[in-house]
Amino acid sequence: MPESTLGRQLAVFAAETPATALPAEVVDSVRNRVLDVVGLCVAAVDLPTSRAALEHVREQGGLGRATAIGLPTPVPAPLAAFANGVLAHSLDYDDTHLPSVLHPSASVVPAALAAAELTGASGAETVAAIAVGLEVCVRLGMAGYDRAAGNSVFFEHGQHATSICGTLGGAVAAARLFGLDGDRTLDALGVAASMAAGLIEANRTGGTVKRIHCGWAAHSAVTAASLARHGITGPPTVLEGRFGFFEAFLRGEYDPAEIVRGLGVDWAVPDIFFKPYPANHFTHAAIDAALALRARGVTPQDVAQATLGVPTPVIRTIGQPIDRKRRPATGYEAQFSGPYAVAAGLHGGGVLGVGPDDFTDALAVEESRRAVMDRVEVVPDARCDRIFPYQFPAVLRVVTHDGREWTEEVLTNRGGPQRPLSRAELAVKFRHNVAGRLPEEVAASVEQEIGRLDRAPDVRRLTGLLAAAVPAAATAVATHDTPRGVKA
Repeated sequence: MPESTLGRQLAVFAAETPATALPAEVVDSVRNRVLDVVGLCVAAVDLPTSRAALEHVREQGGLGRATAIGLPTPVPAPLAAFANGVLAHSLDYDDTHLPSVLHPSASVVPAALAAAELTGASGAETVAAIAVGLEVCVRLGMAGYDRAAGNSVFFEHGQHATSICGTLGGAVAAARLFGLDGDRTLDALGVAASMAAGLIEANRTGGTVKRIHCGWAAHSAVTAASLARHGITGPPTVLEGRFGFFEAFLRGEYDPAEIVRGLGVDWAVPDIFFKPYPANHFTHAAIDAALALRARGVTPQDVAQATLGVPTPVIRTIGQPIDRKRRPATGYEAQFSGPYAVAAGLHGGGVLGVGPDDFTDALAVEESRRAVMDRVEVVPDARCDRIFPYQFPAVLRVVTHDGREWTEEVLTNRGGPQRPLSRAELAVKFRHNVAGRLPEEVAASVEQEIGRLDRAPDVRRLTGLLAAAVPAAATAVATHDTPRGVKA
């Protein structure tokens, strides 16, 4: 058996990278991601699916040691991680890594915050744990990315790479906060691999189950690390073994170099894309293009015909079946509709151009938006194909009723390294997400705590602010009357 398996190299990296060795841009990026995730959790508290998840957590009981946003009293750490992971991913507003098409922070940050609150870990160690967890998550996702095909092998197999890789990334983050050494962190990785899960059939035919994927990943991550701490062991060849992670999930189609190349030196964390809009990332360039046309004077009523050119692989998510994409029944379904993205951009209104208030059930069926959607075709674009999946570009062509033709090309995504959201814009996003849910003074204190997270003695002041201020959404009885739709 090789002395240094892929899993062992990741485990040693996660356990032994000194917090003081993190590059400044990694620390800054982690703080911004914690702010982003916390804001998303608060914003999602009132969703029916959130109430269902929080009610489930409340019913489990157990020794309360960590904060589930939306519940007034502490819950067991794995359940807090579950609840917050569900909330973080539910608005489809959480960050994305390209080209792996992972949403890393929605699993890793909730797992790390729960483990840090349980153990009383320092803020510096919490930041370091999140950083190594995100890095492990991304590297696993990239190992399963087929550069020749330009697509994730996970997705081709119907698997949700976000929750699968997020389970392992969250596990090494939690293991670090539990104080595990490299050997025990490898065990946590090995245990987590047997818990990783997530199917993306809901992308095609509906259902809200994908909203719980990051929650289950975070829950499994904390549980796996706890089991390893208490003596449960995992296989040292958990990743590359004959019956290991890559064989089981990818049928052996993976690139081991993506795991170890530049590990500990070249960090992916700062290049993870923040989302400016609460919708499937494949729709963002369409929103930008429509916003640009709006700024040039095109109104929704002007549109006679529109063609949205996108990369061929994304059409199955945002353009098929076209009749359904033109008639989203809920705000949730609208998040995954190319035609709705065009309609939303032309109508405008959000704090960053388009926001959560543009994806309501009422607006999804509004006649003026449906009139635009009826006129939108979603087609493959060869230029977009050449760029995808390093960006999710779009070319929007509109013919107005007066016969004029308008074109907007958006070839790079806002929120990524080429068009980053500024710290001020991320703060605006956070404040908008918590407005009306956190008192202004509490929101300001939360921002301040996260801004100094790497210097804080622990995370408990931050989680205490959230526990005291967020309404107890789970006191409402969860029902089965939840929106049905697609999610990617």
